[in-house]
Amino acid sequence: MASVQPLPTDKRGKHRIVAELKRLHQDSKFLEEELEELEKTENVSTICMDLLQNMESRPDPLLPEIHGPVNLLWDRWFEGPQDPHACRCWIL
Repeated sequence: MASVQPLPTDKRGKHRIVAELKRLHQDSKFLEEELEELEKTENVSTICMDLLQNMESRPDPLLPEIHGPVNLLWDRWFEGPQDPHACRCWIL
């Protein structure tokens, strides 16, 4: 006679399962609301292009405007090394 294995029982309890189901329901409702908002939104690429044009037309208030001659010697601090083997920077 073959012995019948008992089915594994869920030891988490009814309240825990109900709480998980409520959370799944809330998550799905939230996603549905987000999708509805996206459907109401105008063409996003148009909005992005308008924003980009607006940003490019105004100078950055955090960058100083240079009045007078530019010191080209400062550029060497912001350029990479001319010879990649000459750079001996080590990150520990």
